[in-house]
Amino acid sequence: MMMADSSPAYNGESKANDTFEQDLNDILNDGQDLTDVHNTVQSGSPNKIMTSSYPVASSATSNISLGIQGPTVPHNNGGDFIPKTMQAAQSKLDTIKHWSVNTFKCTKQLISEKFGKGSKTVDLELESQIETLKDMQRKYANILRLARTLTNHFQQVVQTQRALGEAFSEQSQRNPELQEEFSYNCETQRNLVKNGEVLLGAMNFFTSTINTLCNKTMEDTLLTIRNYEAARLEYDAYRSDIEALQLGPRETTPAQRIQEAQKKFEDHKTKFEKLRGDVAIKLKFLDENRVKVMHKQLLLFHNATSAYFTGNATALDATLKQFNIKLKAANSGAPSWLEQ
Repeated sequence: MMMADSSPAYNGESKANDTFEQDLNDILNDGQDLTDVHNTVQSGSPNKIMTSSYPVASSATSNISLGIQGPTVPHNNGGDFIPKTMQAAQSKLDTIKHWSVNTFKCTKQLISEKFGKGSKTVDLELESQIETLKDMQRKYANILRLARTLTNHFQQVVQTQRALGEAFSEQSQRNPELQEEFSYNCETQRNLVKNGEVLLGAMNFFTSTINTLCNKTMEDTLLTIRNYEAARLEYDAYRSDIEALQLGPRETTPAQRIQEAQKKFEDHKTKFEKLRGDVAIKLKFLDENRVKVMHKQLLLFHNATSAYFTGNATALDATLKQFNIKLKAANSGAPSWLEQ
């Protein structure tokens, strides 16, 4: 559903904006061309195109006789030439012109929307889905932060249990009268460490997947949404521009200017509609993918946590095998280049 809510603008303000925009275009268009500047520097007089009365071969011969080696100058029938650097500079100037006019139009449109004086194209259904996604990403980011905190704390617990088990083992050898008691506690801590490492593997897999979903998959869709919102602003800016020209007096508005504005409006309309379709498709596939991923990850997190705290080592190992999670060996470093 597309809506465009408009509000009346003041005639004086609209006229001033149009005048300012026209003055900006005139300043950019009336500036001296880079080719003319180059010719002025070379010849000493403005608007004078350099021509050579000598053939290129003669110039080359003169350079050789003087011991000078210079670049070969392209030559045409009229004797005129424009260096590639000047053509590149002219292209950059044209780009700056386009960017300046486009930025002015978008800024004017954005300000008019902020103050409620301009119309804005709104797709209510799509906007609702976009807001839902942004809110969902914030909540998933909070789940990711809490899961990482829990994983870090539990990792410290496992490390403490490992150190405690080593201390019990040492004391069992030094205290023959308490050797059996120390040995029992040492074995208990070692079993807790073993199961804890399995649970840590499941927790790390959970946090890694949530991080990918939140900061890569969702972020990719949000990047497309940001491009869509920028295209929407440009579309409305050029739509307002063509509407103002069509409503203005025909005798003061050249037909060529109206045609150019109409063409630019059609180009931005095509870009806007394409991005709107891309956003709708990505939102649909993102929602389907999110449900599948979260169903698997929540089942993994639940089964692994329940098996660990009930002391069911067999169920804990089965959970990791079910989700194809491989644990790294303790104190294992990166494989050498030969192993790779």
